[in-house]
Amino acid sequence: MLIPQWPVVLASASPRRIELLKWFIEEFTIDPAEIDEEALVDTDPAVTAQRLAREKNFAVYPRHTDALVIAGDTVVAVPMKDGPHQLAKPADEADAVSMLMTLSGRSHSVITGVCLRWPRGFIAFTETTEVTFRAISEDEARAYVATGSPMDKAGAYGLQDESQNFVAEVRGSLTNVIGLPMERLEEALHEVMKS
Repeated sequence: MLIPQWPVVLASASPRRIELLKWFIEEFTIDPAEIDEEALVDTDPAVTAQRLAREKNFAVYPRHTDALVIAGDTVVAVPMKDGPHQLAKPADEADAVSMLMTLSGRSHSVITGVCLRWPRGFIAFTETTEVTFRAISEDEARAYVATGSPMDKAGAYGLQDESQNFVAEVRGSLTNVIGLPMERLEEALHEVMKS
């Protein structure tokens, strides 16, 4: 466990980010940010992920200026002829099925932006993991969507649930795909503790 010298605030209500942060920090406050995510989308998915994380942090930090505020956001990007197609959380079940069928039999990038802000500084970074899906059928996609699990996940899937059966290969951080790149976050937390 790491013990920062400031109270810690997670600017997210994501159950996955909450569980991951508990790997390093025993006690923290949860204060989700309310921002217009659509207004922050850029043609570059890494810029989108970083911008979303930063703006979530900056929305929450004024309420906790004596704390270490941690924010993150994940974007799934599928290479297309006209540039990367970004997948956020599905709007409804039909959108979730459509996303899964887009990912079927293809590789995509999972990009998480992370932003840490505390009284003495600021760190922001992105981490990218490459994921390849096996070919899946529409029936498989519909059955998974019917569980309700993909509805709050970028790209409509999560490595920590039954959709892991769709994944043929992961190149990079597994926790990044789940919601926070823990290896990079640990490095950033050590930097915070040195400041």
